[in-house]
Amino acid sequence: YRRFVQMYGDVVLGVGRINEHDHDPFEVLLNAKKKARGATIDTQLTEDDLRELVAEFKALVLERTGRPFPEDPQEQLWGAIGAVFSSWETPRAVVYREMNGYPDWWGTAVNVQAMVFGNLGDDCATGVLFTRNPSTGQDVIFGEFLVNAQGEDVVAGTRTPSPISEAARAPQDPPSLEIQMPEVYTQLVEACDTLEKHFRDMQDIEFTVQQNKLWILQTRNGKRSGQAMVKIAADMEQAGVLTEREAI
Repeated sequence: YRRFVQMYGDVVLGVGRINEHDHDPFEVLLNAKKKARGATIDTQLTEDDLRELVAEFKALVLERTGRPFPEDPQEQLWGAIGAVFSSWETPRAVVYREMNGYPDWWGTAVNVQAMVFGNLGDDCATGVLFTRNPSTGQDVIFGEFLVNAQGEDVVAGTRTPSPISEAARAPQDPPSLEIQMPEVYTQLVEACDTLEKHFRDMQDIEFTVQQNKLWILQTRNGKRSGQAMVKIAADMEQAGVLTEREAI
């Protein structure tokens, strides 16, 4: 809930940095709480600490917006939907359309779906991966994950992630998903194989584990180096996934 109030306050209510040189006001409060409690990572904070932070976050929202944080789920949902539609006219979106030749009149869409949680305990996790090494093309799952975390934590750099597979683990790395959650790793390997065969290309995947069950959140064709591009095409042609002409 602390995370929800922070992200909703930032993305939907616009309570974020005033300028590019400013610090995220929610992160300032969070870091102050961690320092006061002698914590180095978010998960070391207690439930009482998080309750105090929620109150501080909501006070910040009221101060910045002049309105209390919305508690009604319907209001929260429509606020989030409105934020997606409003994002169509942000400078970043406008420039992106200009670069890719997309017309302004298209508009955008909103998907509303249930959420799975990677932070309900030590039988939960979240991660990102390539189905093959994007630098070399080696047919080994290449990615990282965090136990008891949500997706933002993996890319935010606030915690040190662990590798997905033992084959990609360096000696100094923490234990891999393959070792920590072997059953989930087996599910993930099967999902990677299925998605590669379906899309007939290396995939870039985001996933969450909720109470030892794997959920694939997103997949797309993965970016890769020139060396990897050649090896992946050759390997997939040899495996019969691509024809020789398609591989070339």
